[in-house]
Amino acid sequence: MSNAHNTFLALDPAEHTLERSRVVVLPVPYAETVSYRPGADAGPAAIIAASAEMEDYDPELGREPCDVGIHTSTAIDPAGDGPEAMAGRVADTVAAHVSIGRLVCVLGGEHSLTAGAVEGTARYIDDLSVLILDAQADLRDEYQGWRYSHACAARRVLDHAPVTLVGVRSMTTGEAEFIDDLAIPCFERGSAPLDDVDAVIATLSPNVYVSVDLDALDPSIMAAVGTPEPGGMGWWETLRLLRAVAERRRIVGFDVMELAPAEGPEACAYTAAKLAYKLMAYATMHLPRSGRE
Repeated sequence: MSNAHNTFLALDPAEHTLERSRVVVLPVPYAETVSYRPGADAGPAAIIAASAEMEDYDPELGREPCDVGIHTSTAIDPAGDGPEAMAGRVADTVAAHVSIGRLVCVLGGEHSLTAGAVEGTARYIDDLSVLILDAQADLRDEYQGWRYSHACAARRVLDHAPVTLVGVRSMTTGEAEFIDDLAIPCFERGSAPLDDVDAVIATLSPNVYVSVDLDALDPSIMAAVGTPEPGGMGWWETLRLLRAVAERRRIVGFDVMELAPAEGPEACAYTAAKLAYKLMAYATMHLPRSGRE
């Protein structure tokens, strides 16, 4: 299936207008501060292209999640004035959509953009917490001269909302001390799959923003990332957690970040697209099916 419309799932933009859709896909092809393998700026386009090959129907949920309407927005183009300014543009764009009741799915791009998405969401959503799935802690206050580096993603998110980290298996001594000092909930991924979903959810407030750095997943299923880390989360392990969060909390926004498509097989872009669609499905489980009204 070719994506003639250049939209998520190749959906007809005349039907999935902003006014008639509950979900907005916001591509942000930006990757200025990446420090290992480049290419995350190509991630959004690759995810959208791969999504055209997916079926609309979700067997797990027994429905077509796109029935609520999925509008693919114009990408936010990099302006060359640094990652903090870029995060500010993301914040303003996300806030505009949240203010009219839309659920925003940001497709990155580097993880530093999450701080902007959370800031924009927090302008209109109270009792907000952030669940971050990531291989790295990303709690440096600055990295290579950037306070809004991809390696500072979780630290900048903390400026706007409390954070729970899941899937972490790489951090500095300073980050470990920071986690201990602030008692940040951090569920490291060890040799066994994460099974204490209740403990994770207990750390979250009623409204949750979910950020997925794709290197949270094991490189065996997600090699196309800038900083691959062995021993990551599996597919069903990840979905089990995300669905439980959606059932017991309210997911008010989310992102899928750091796909560097040239660094892995085409299957990685498809997996990223499938994960984004699963998040849309879980986050809208409570909505009536015919959202385009």
